[in-house]
Amino acid sequence: MNREEKEASVADLRERFSRATVTLLASSSGLSVAKMQQLRRALKEAGGEYKIAKNTLARRAVKDTAFQRLEELLVGATGLVFGYSDPVAVAKVLVRFAEENDKLSIKAGALESTVLQAPAVVQLAKLPSREVLLAQLLGLLNAPAAQLLRTIQEPGAQVARLVDRVRARLEEQA
Repeated sequence: MNREEKEASVADLRERFSRATVTLLASSSGLSVAKMQQLRRALKEAGGEYKIAKNTLARRAVKDTAFQRLEELLVGATGLVFGYSDPVAVAKVLVRFAEENDKLSIKAGALESTVLQAPAVVQLAKLPSREVLLAQLLGLLNAPAAQLLRTIQEPGAQVARLVDRVRARLEEQA
């Protein structure tokens, strides 16, 4: 690899680091080409990608990015998993794939500027998806409004029930 190719590779990796919301490090030595393609397809569907790069180039690229703290973890055979939209979805794909394939192991990761060790990446994968979290948040925000509406409507409902009971008694007496 000549100097221009190295510089282009570093620039490409830096651009990926700058776009990513999450970056995970994995070791995939011994994984077959077919399994790697399967992993790449699954990651792409989740809004991520798997990239293998030389550690020296990855260390240069990660400098001055939000994931700079990963620099010291770039040793040995390391694959880079970049997640561009939902960090949880990408982590779920990688963790599920690692559970199914013993040749793939999760080394670490970073969410924004926080470094995550392998157990923390597994915990991240257990979180509900972004859509589910947004739905839960919307439910929490709507709950006080719904309760207020019920409180406002209750006196009218009590009057309606009282009128119903009075009408029923009058009908019984007649």
